[in-house]
Amino acid sequence: MSTDLTAALFAGVVPPDGEEPLAEAAGAALARAGYGLKHGGYNGLMEAAARGAAHHGVPVTAVTLADRPDWGAFNPHVTTTVYAPTMGARLHAYLDDADLVVAMGGGVGTLHELTAALYYATTIRSLPVRLLGPTACRLSAFLRAQGWLTESPTRPLGFLREFPDAEALAADLAALDAGGPEQ
Repeated sequence: MSTDLTAALFAGVVPPDGEEPLAEAAGAALARAGYGLKHGGYNGLMEAAARGAAHHGVPVTAVTLADRPDWGAFNPHVTTTVYAPTMGARLHAYLDDADLVVAMGGGVGTLHELTAALYYATTIRSLPVRLLGPTACRLSAFLRAQGWLTESPTRPLGFLREFPDAEALAADLAALDAGGPEQ
């Protein structure tokens, strides 16, 4: 399948309970909507999403740090690899040409990627960010309640949406494709 769009997926190696099928369904929904997938390349939720995307024949790119063999082998669905020299370069490899970011549950690395995407979307360029599943939605509620994620005239949050399941994400992708709801 040819894709002109790219989704960056930020998700953990250790899947939160019950979120692995959601990740696979999300990868499939992204692929059906015409998105290639960029992710860390490893296992857990990343592998599940890559499996869903690869089933539909879209490119699956691993974006990782160079010289980190201790992070393990890539999942079998990776078709292309980007080795970044620094963490900053790795984040740019995800975000500079992404058309969409989808974040799910994960560890501190996923949190780092998500906060970079939130900053990027409010400061660098318009970039839709979608939080998927119970873990990511709870994080969003916490960040809002604690004042870490607030809307202001100079930092609107219209780019950010939260979805409990892959069906809601798929409906949002269809609306984005149709030029629908605000990014």
